[in-house]
Amino acid sequence: MAAHEILAATNAVVTLDVALPGTVWPWLVTVNMWAKSIGTGVIFMLFLLIRKHPEQVGGNLRFSTTVVSIIFIHIFLLFTLADLHQPFRMWHIFFYPHLSSAITIGAWMATAFVGLLFLLAFLSFIKKDNAAFDKTLTWVTILAIPVTLYTAALMSQCTARELWQMPTESAQMIFAALLSGSATMILLGGKKLNYEAKNTLAVVLGLSAFMSFTLYMAEYIFGPMKAEEVAAVLEYIKGDGPYTVMFWLGQWITYLLPMLLIVLSRASKSENILKLAAILALAGLWLVKHVWLMIPQLLPMS
Repeated sequence: MAAHEILAATNAVVTLDVALPGTVWPWLVTVNMWAKSIGTGVIFMLFLLIRKHPEQVGGNLRFSTTVVSIIFIHIFLLFTLADLHQPFRMWHIFFYPHLSSAITIGAWMATAFVGLLFLLAFLSFIKKDNAAFDKTLTWVTILAIPVTLYTAALMSQCTARELWQMPTESAQMIFAALLSGSATMILLGGKKLNYEAKNTLAVVLGLSAFMSFTLYMAEYIFGPMKAEEVAAVLEYIKGDGPYTVMFWLGQWITYLLPMLLIVLSRASKSENILKLAAILALAGLWLVKHVWLMIPQLLPMS
């Protein structure tokens, strides 16, 4: 054997060229997506309330909403880090970036988002400057859009996962943020918000629930026509599938019951019914996200 061939053999690089068995993304990723939806969603709703009901949004609500966003965004980051196979190498994302990776772009945007959130906390709690807060909030709201969408980009990059398509997943991420954000603000607002402001949040909650449910049913009914793989994946939530009960339980708790309760709350002007709708939406969102995350991973790739 020639010397150059020996040298090449000793510097061989071994790569994984077989399918990974089992579930790659477990419940940690579900918590990741759920917390991110709340963390970005409350920012969307705060921006909406300041524009539509400025007299109802005081400094206390500005600060408390910012704190909630900071907490849930850090839960999102913590569970993202916990799911990494090499969490102590996460700094490579910043110093050895791959610009074609959704994880890299998402990490940069999330870092900038967190920095701006702490700036909002400073402006609302220390400086108590509502005007500066509102100007900064505009940029935070704009950045919240790609932060909540990046998971859809990450899922769509997965090969042989026809169910996770960028257009529908992007819509689902936005609707999840609007649903969880409006639900959280209904609970957070308490006595700080009047009936008109809460009614605005209820409309957002109801419409986002309706649109999300419509998307899920469209995939459920028409998805099998798109690809055989989608038809096989959806068998896990049909008939005696292992995730059938969890799927329909999630649809009822997250979307159908909250929509019904919102109609009842508007008819009776009951804040307690509206709070129940918000609680159900937040609890059920975890279920629907978990089912949609798990079922494509159950399908064998061969």
